Amino acid sequence: MLRWAVHLEGGPRRVNHAAVAVGHKIYSFGGYCSGEDYETLRQIDVHVFNAVSLRWMKLPPYHSERRAHSPEVPYMRYGHTAVLVDDAIYVWGGRNDTEGACNVLYAFDISSHSWTTPRVGGVIPGARDGHSACALGKSMFIFGGYEQLADCFSNDIHKLDATMMAWSLINAKGNPARWRDFHSATVIGSRMYVFGGRADRFGPFHSNNEIYCNRIKVFDTETNHWLDSPTTQLLPEGRRSHSAFTHNGQLYIFGGYNARLDRHFNDLWKYSPGEGGRGANRQMCVRKEGTMWEGGVCCCSAFCLLLVWKKPLCVLGEPPVAGAWLHAGATDVCVCVCVWVGGRCERGAGGVCGGGG
Repeated sequence: MLRWAVHLEGGPRRVNHAAVAVGHKIYSFGGYCSGEDYETLRQIDVHVFNAVSLRWMKLPPYHSERRAHSPEVPYMRYGHTAVLVDDAIYVWGGRNDTEGACNVLYAFDISSHSWTTPRVGGVIPGARDGHSACALGKSMFIFGGYEQLADCFSNDIHKLDATMMAWSLINAKGNPARWRDFHSATVIGSRMYVFGGRADRFGPFHSNNEIYCNRIKVFDTETNHWLDSPTTQLLPEGRRSHSAFTHNGQLYIFGGYNARLDRHFNDLWKYSPGEGGRGANRQMCVRKEGTMWEGGVCCCSAFCLLLVWKKPLCVLGEPPVAGAWLHAGATDVCVCVCVWVGGRCERGAGGVCGGGG
């Protein structure tokens, strides 16, 4: 059961920090607090919350054998990310007021509380802040953020293979998520669910015409396809700097800020990917009789071939249209969405036609 605890004192007061759950502990790295010094170069601080004792602890500064201020320790920053892969927490990106943005990869050993800078190769992402990062297996996926050198929002996806320590730029297919920063990206199964963030109405460059997307975009890491989430009537307000987590296969969104509304949020939303359509994963789909997996979508193998697009609905048509569901990013092609009910595949609510989000 999910429940709120009483307010706990002793922790850091920050925004745009990065936190990782490791067992019953939460490691929090850096972040921004008004009034603090972000011009003097100093080590990033690490706070640890024990979810059993409900107590905070601040780790002492790390001192290497070479010198107290070692380059393998990240400087204090905000807008960075942290993910857990095996026994290491990888901290990447972020910025401070003196050094600007960073693209050095740092590794924090959770047993020794020591820092290293792994040697990496490949297509290294440009320095940025406000991006997202999530771990899937032994890989870390970086999406979006605000790139310092290009001075613009990004919607690229970079992947770090933590086994080979090699970066790669993913050639994503489909209708991509909009350029943005300070969004969230959360993994369920083999898919990355992107929500919210700050974008610009006119493109990747910041023109002070901010918009806040409130639709979930889905990236399938198996097919490298961007997918649109099914349309729902009830949607949260668009926001940035919120938090997101998964629990029992559900996605939860909490808090955030919308500058256009000048509003801070304290609401909690739950998103259920579901079993059919674009919320399904490949393993779930292929185990069920009567379904097939095509183009990142779980479909009824026979019914999908009979659907054609007749505005504004997907309807049965003659002759059958093979592969109509493959073009999830188009606005004039029918996309089949099926659900699993009572042990068999049933047609969903007509069909869903993709669009930007």
